[in-house]
Amino acid sequence: MNVVIGDKAPDFTAATDGGGKLTLSKLKGQNVILYFYPKDDTSGCTKEACGFRDALPDFGKANAAVVGVSRDKVASHDKFKTKYRLPFTLISDEEGGVSTAYGTWVEKSMYGRKYMGMERATFLIDKAGKIRGVWRKVKVPGHVEEVLAAVKAL
Repeated sequence: MNVVIGDKAPDFTAATDGGGKLTLSKLKGQNVILYFYPKDDTSGCTKEACGFRDALPDFGKANAAVVGVSRDKVASHDKFKTKYRLPFTLISDEEGGVSTAYGTWVEKSMYGRKYMGMERATFLIDKAGKIRGVWRKVKVPGHVEEVLAAVKAL
């Protein structure tokens, strides 16, 4: 599935760090930054997570929750959150239902070898549950600032 601006955000319930569960529709009434990343504790993913962490007070002022999604296990998320003091929820999408619904589980290629992997992508979901921003094939430098500007413009 390919989610685009104007679509209703696909709802889901998924396991989170700390052994919890998150249902997207229960966040209705606030903006949500849903960002997908390939792997906990790798250089690009750590830079992106720390960028969202550092800007979290600004996202809070814009009534926006930040939620990260990867295919890592809950235990990996717990270690990642603790190591980098990440104050937002990380979703464990081990079965791939959330990433499939948002079209972020994609075919990739490295050195001519094709494989399936997580596309670094971010979705801005407004208070009513509609997609208001989509960033695909994200490059980390400047991305958090771009997303913050978009949520402030809502």
